[in-house]
Amino acid sequence: MLKLSTCQIWVHDQDEALDFYTHKLGLELRQDVTVPELGNFRWLTVGVPGQDVELVLMAIPGEPVFDAATQDEVRSLMAKGYCTAYFFTVEDCRQTYEELSARGVEFTEKPEERPYGIDAGFRDPSGNHFRITQTLDA
Repeated sequence: MLKLSTCQIWVHDQDEALDFYTHKLGLELRQDVTVPELGNFRWLTVGVPGQDVELVLMAIPGEPVFDAATQDEVRSLMAKGYCTAYFFTVEDCRQTYEELSARGVEFTEKPEERPYGIDAGFRDPSGNHFRITQTLDA
């Protein structure tokens, strides 16, 4: 059986991302390992407390992994919010919106009723797109 363990998110600054995901969203630090043999590559993960899946906060790599043009392309897509679309399920979208807003999360869309429930959108400091969704009871 397959089990999802990690999802990668490109970030411009790993320290800024760590602060956002832990202090503003309330996720917990899972791993923060620097590997000197790989040019000080940093494996940085966070996760929702009580869940096994981790989000890898991955810096955009340079040579030899990505050339300058590819790095620029990734940054451009991030700025437009096209590199990710992650969804967090919440019990009360409006309440979560208020709590996260009070912590400094800047929303791109306020909670709105949709055919499937209530949801709202925000972006992280690197431009990645997220939604919080309160689904309708089945």
